Amino acid sequence: MGPCRVGAGGMKQFAAFRLDTANECLWRHGARIALPPRPFMVLRYLVENPARLITHDELLDALWPETYVQPQVLRTYMLDLRKVLGDDAGQPRFIQTLPKRGYCFVASVSEHDGDGRDAGVGGDGSASKGRRIVGRDEELSRLRAEAKRVEGGQRRVVFVTGEAGIGKSALVDAFCQRLDAGWSVARGQCVEGFGGKEEYYPVMEALGQLCAAAEGERACGVLARRAPAWLATLGRQSDEGAPRTHERMPGDLCGALEQIAEKKPLMLVFEDMHWADGSTLHLLSALARRRAAARLMVVATCGPGDGAMRGAGEHSLKGLKQNLLMRHLCTEIALAPLSRTAVKELLARELQQESLPPGLTGFVHQHSEGNPLFAIAILEHLIARRFLVRAGTNGSARWEPTGAFEEMEADVPERLAQMIELEIGGLSAEEQRILGAGSAMGIAFPAWAVAAALEEDAAEIEEACSGLARRLHFVERGGQDELPDGTRSEFYVFVHGLYREVLYRRQAAARRATWHVRIAERLGELFAERVWAVAREMAMHFDAAGERGRAVSALRSAARCARDRQEHSDATQLLEEALRMAERLGQQDRGAGVRAIREELKDTQETTNGGAGRLRIVQRKA
Repeated sequence: MGPCRVGAGGMKQFAAFRLDTANECLWRHGARIALPPRPFMVLRYLVENPARLITHDELLDALWPETYVQPQVLRTYMLDLRKVLGDDAGQPRFIQTLPKRGYCFVASVSEHDGDGRDAGVGGDGSASKGRRIVGRDEELSRLRAEAKRVEGGQRRVVFVTGEAGIGKSALVDAFCQRLDAGWSVARGQCVEGFGGKEEYYPVMEALGQLCAAAEGERACGVLARRAPAWLATLGRQSDEGAPRTHERMPGDLCGALEQIAEKKPLMLVFEDMHWADGSTLHLLSALARRRAAARLMVVATCGPGDGAMRGAGEHSLKGLKQNLLMRHLCTEIALAPLSRTAVKELLARELQQESLPPGLTGFVHQHSEGNPLFAIAILEHLIARRFLVRAGTNGSARWEPTGAFEEMEADVPERLAQMIELEIGGLSAEEQRILGAGSAMGIAFPAWAVAAALEEDAAEIEEACSGLARRLHFVERGGQDELPDGTRSEFYVFVHGLYREVLYRRQAAARRATWHVRIAERLGELFAERVWAVAREMAMHFDAAGERGRAVSALRSAARCARDRQEHSDATQLLEEALRMAERLGQQDRGAGVRAIREELKDTQETTNGGAGRLRIVQRKA
């Protein structure tokens, strides 16, 4: 490829990257990234066709129309591109693999006019590709305040935390784009599974960017003098002929980074630090604890869980972060779900229209629970399923619903289902069983119910659930339930209903039925003296298991208890529910059951009306 010029026409931007199609090169924060011609062709085709399936055949035909190419070559190029982009096949931010089908470029893409402004794209009926971040003004202000302190000579370490899809990388991208040109920025991506294989992986990626930037020669010179072993690991030999085999010492690199930051403030961004190796955590700790003044800022994104890495031994991100927070050596910016107002703004940005269809904001906010990634995936799903269609032409074109949102089935978008499946697939078989049994209870699941479903010891299950809540971002501890016998049981919550839905659907129907029956029976045992209090829950489980007759019996039994307590209104409601369920029984069982319930309901209503009449007579006499 020929020489590249930043700012030339034909720029396409996604996240922190700019694809210069005119000059055939890739940029990240002003630094050129080496990319061979073939992978560049693949990336360009994906970026120019975002948010849709690109089959293997389409890609091969488009790039090699007259040549036979082994499909395996595409996998090699995708691996190369993911490494360059810092992408993760398990939780893709850029290139999503659709098994046996092809690929999809899932990041938002915008045209870049060369002067720092974005021009939205979206005239083809897809969502808008503008990159304006929404709902994060306070967080951006906090990052700007931290940057001001760094410009004054005070080193800062900032942890940006939150669940997957909450917008950690988007926030950091938006912040970096707003930085003054007087800053140097280098980023490194931690990759799942690399923590125990390659020390300092994200650090070396960031150093590589520093050395490849416009002022990279100065950075290389400082590394050659202060940290030659680190430079040698990048494949560069210092002019002084420093030995290439010298051990990489964290102190050497800390001193070198501080010196590099003397001319321009330096920001290091390490993403997904919950997958970092122990050596990288050691280096981060050293950078935070050094007392010398330095115009150096480290921004680390990470999930809300423990972050303890296999192979990292006693070193865990959670422990490091807590220690630094306690000593006031770092700041944490925890990203909360977007508000309903912010989700509305996000949808308006993606659809490129200020006035949204009635009910759309509430529907997306409810089912995404304020997670930006989930919100956009749900919107794309509505468009793909033609629940939202483009109506009108030219300037009058706008998105309109094909029906009422409250009547739409809230199924899990395919992209999110695949992402969640990959996360769940990384757990052990036992952990998957425990979470699957928990999903039978609903969004919240007590440990005793999981133990009942699996017929295992409650204390052991509670301990296992506690470990999952510490480690996984989509499960958290909810509190304690006090059971009728005086014992207590921890209960846990799926952070998103989508995770619960995927976990539940992946279970075999027979297994789900068995779990529901066991949970219902255990409810009956625990609340034997107050079965009326859990009758509806028992009926729900029996019904889900296909045991509709037992569900009806539970509701009728609870209604009789309510009548005995003179709570006729509750008894009426229970019998009405039992009647609706009995009417769905098989023909052989339906007739007698329905007649019996109607008689009970009639007696209950007469008792209620009679009691009300006697009460009125007493009041008149009084």
